[in-house]
Amino acid sequence: MNLLTVENISKSFGELVLFSEISFGINQGQKIALVAKNGSGKTSILNIIAGNDEPETGQITKRKGLKLSYLEQEPNLDNSLTVEESIFDSGNAVLKVIATYENAVLRPEDADNYQKAFEAMDRHHAWDFETLYKQILFKLNLTDLEAKVSTLSGGQKKRLALAIALLNKPDLLILDEPTNHLDLEMIEWLEEFFSKENITLFMVTHDRYFLERVCNEIIELENNQLYSYKGNYSYYLDKRGARLEREAVEQHKTKLLFKKELDWMRRQPKARTTKSKSRIADFNQIKDSANRRRLEHQVQLELNMERLGSKIVELHNVSKAFGEKILLHKFNYSFIKGERIGIIGKNGTGKSTFLQIITGRDKADAGKIVMGETIKFGYYTQKGIAIKEGQKVIDVIREFGDFIPLKKGRQISAQQLLERFLFDRKKQYDFVEKLSGGERKRLYLCTVLIQNPNFLILDEPTNDLDIITLNVLESFLLDFPGCLIVVSHDRYFMDKIVDHLFVFKGDGEIEDFPGNYSDYRIYESSQTIEKREAKDNQKESSSKTSWKDKKEPKKLSYLEQKEFKQLEREIEKLENEKAQIQLKFSDPSLDGEQINELSIALGDLQNSIAQKTERWFELSSIAEG
Repeated sequence: MNLLTVENISKSFGELVLFSEISFGINQGQKIALVAKNGSGKTSILNIIAGNDEPETGQITKRKGLKLSYLEQEPNLDNSLTVEESIFDSGNAVLKVIATYENAVLRPEDADNYQKAFEAMDRHHAWDFETLYKQILFKLNLTDLEAKVSTLSGGQKKRLALAIALLNKPDLLILDEPTNHLDLEMIEWLEEFFSKENITLFMVTHDRYFLERVCNEIIELENNQLYSYKGNYSYYLDKRGARLEREAVEQHKTKLLFKKELDWMRRQPKARTTKSKSRIADFNQIKDSANRRRLEHQVQLELNMERLGSKIVELHNVSKAFGEKILLHKFNYSFIKGERIGIIGKNGTGKSTFLQIITGRDKADAGKIVMGETIKFGYYTQKGIAIKEGQKVIDVIREFGDFIPLKKGRQISAQQLLERFLFDRKKQYDFVEKLSGGERKRLYLCTVLIQNPNFLILDEPTNDLDIITLNVLESFLLDFPGCLIVVSHDRYFMDKIVDHLFVFKGDGEIEDFPGNYSDYRIYESSQTIEKREAKDNQKESSSKTSWKDKKEPKKLSYLEQKEFKQLEREIEKLENEKAQIQLKFSDPSLDGEQINELSIALGDLQNSIAQKTERWFELSSIAEG
């Protein structure tokens, strides 16, 4: 069933055309993601569909009675209300029934009122909805229902707006960067929620694992053309690669034809016959096609980074608390050259405070921090760039100089640098306040990197960046020779960039885990299985009363011992195969079909490793017990 149709809509700001005469439809049950570069008008399309803006041409046709909810990047909430009042003020009839019932529970002496409220809960099937309501609030960490909206942080407001959107149970849910300001546990819960719920989604997100696990269609807006891919992110990468290959072949053929036609144009007689005039017109069309270039750039920076000495940064018994809330407790660590650390943990466990302490922007309550003499921090914070009225993009970079030094005595102009960060010459003279959120983040990132840091700290760098810019940033960071700390909820980004993790668990506990995020999740799952089995074994052993059972714990049989040793060898072999496949992904000559085959093979290997590891833990717990 068609819910909404977009017909030939256009939008521009002055001379800047965001998109022109684009059309697509949204059907019931679809989970669609819109992918495009920053500044291409993604948010404008969402605002037009939601009815918050009008297109310059075209129209939006909605099914009669369509119930639509829109989660904006910057939610518009009433600051005078509490969290609970905001939720119940959303116009949801079932929520009002729940609110009436909860008020009746507080006044048990009014039996008639309680009975009416109880019957209304039955009539509106509100019991299950109440369970969902409490689950959503718990998962999004909205536990203080009496808190005023005016006192909430930007992240808390975003989570509150998300809760309201989910609880409204709309026919069509529109989401603009839904995973921003959510911690990893929340994102994984939201993925599972959307996968199970029969809900229609239209979203903009840069989270590639989210695209992979939630979406069943991706629409790409590129050079004012829409391309539809009926599948998840892996399918999109595969088919997009195949499309680009076809376009490259066609481009090559067009260039050959252009050379042939150019030779004819040079040799043609002066007389213009009807046939030759037609051929000249065709020639001009071929010329335009042959000279068309894909509007994609690659950032290739070879910054003149100052050499790291033998001493980097050392933390000795560092502690930090706010009142009774402990963030760091006697934390010790010495950074080494080229380290790439990811930081994960729930919101409020001290991740950003840790970065502030390392960079000297905040002081520890106790302990000592020793800094190497050659350390130069580059610190990308969540606050972003400070916008000055009337300042242009080029002026922001020129504050650091007209030329930036590179390796081997070379240099690059401010204009050239911006081009490498995907700002063309025309865009460089736009006012900063007119840039999209993602473009501002990209400009801010540029200002951090051009100062040639040798210790780079990135606090949520992926928020609002498009997938193309993320790929560019990842390529730069993989080549970055200095130390790197990244705080990010983008699991794909973390898996690609970091070597090990600091896991902030709360109450000052920080675990140093040797692996990336996916490795950590596999480890956590195995730990959960191991604990469950240990608990079951404990129950089983406690239920037995004979002296023999008490004195002789279960041991591995001969066959199990053989299986245990065989599993160790097989897991090691599979891990080596996994590493070899991952290495193949770095080959730039891979085509779309080869990437797809490697992705399938890698997925099968990871499943096999997980199964064998789970069995290994099972046998290991018996052997040790």
